[in-house]
Amino acid sequence: MATITGLTFGGKTWTPKFVEAIDQDKCIGCGRCFKICGHNVLLLKAMNEEGEFVEDEDDDEIEKKVMTIANKENCVGCEACARICSKNCYTHAALNN
Repeated sequence: MATITGLTFGGKTWTPKFVEAIDQDKCIGCGRCFKICGHNVLLLKAMNEEGEFVEDEDDDEIEKKVMTIANKENCVGCEACARICSKNCYTHAALNN
């Protein structure tokens, strides 16, 4: 199988690694990854005590907010989200064709 690779400005080979998952048990919902991603990949969502997503954010049952992958297809593989995450929540993988 071939792997997608590119070149950096300096001519070095670079392999993008695309977001695969976010560990919601580790995520504290700080939003730093959301702010750093310029490609509309992520979305902060409310969660109740049972670990279920809550649509009404005014609901009293909200335990915490966590980051989710809303538009995985927009990821460019820069891994900026993982580099800024203080809780090491992200899993990335290279795309194999």
